[in-house]
Amino acid sequence: MTTSLDIHRIAFVQAGWHADLLDGARDAFRARMTELGVPADRIHHFDVPGAFEIPLFARRLAKSGQYDAIVGAALVVNGGIYRHEFVAQAVVDGLMRVQLDTDVPVFSMSLTPHHFHSHDEHYGFFDGHLRHKGREVADACVGMLLALANLDSPVAPVDDVSATPTKESQT
Repeated sequence: MTTSLDIHRIAFVQAGWHADLLDGARDAFRARMTELGVPADRIHHFDVPGAFEIPLFARRLAKSGQYDAIVGAALVVNGGIYRHEFVAQAVVDGLMRVQLDTDVPVFSMSLTPHHFHSHDEHYGFFDGHLRHKGREVADACVGMLLALANLDSPVAPVDDVSATPTKESQT
């Protein structure tokens, strides 16, 4: 599947915590976007200190008018010191607000595992999982940009629209 969209720039904003795992997600995102017809040089990567900082950075990017879409990537884990759910919720809520306030699609790839330990088994699992999520967020990004482009297209006259048969009309 390739896209005929004219995508100028996509921002991938990545938290610094667990960057080694998020790098794989970013690489998978970039590879999938290329498969979908988006040149790699149109994907701009930005690092921020942590997940909590992503919404403000995404807002600045969105308000610049230079990006067609923005992806925020983080792995928020329970470090035992504070409630990691609070950070994860704040990030997702912030990204949603950015999207609604700026009309620029913003995607969250902010994952909050129930349990995460830095041993090889968990590391291997989350490395693979985040790579998979990187591909999924690329699909969502292109899918939403296509949906928005179709929404902005002229609507066909009512006569040209074929109705989906109802259950009653099929019997």
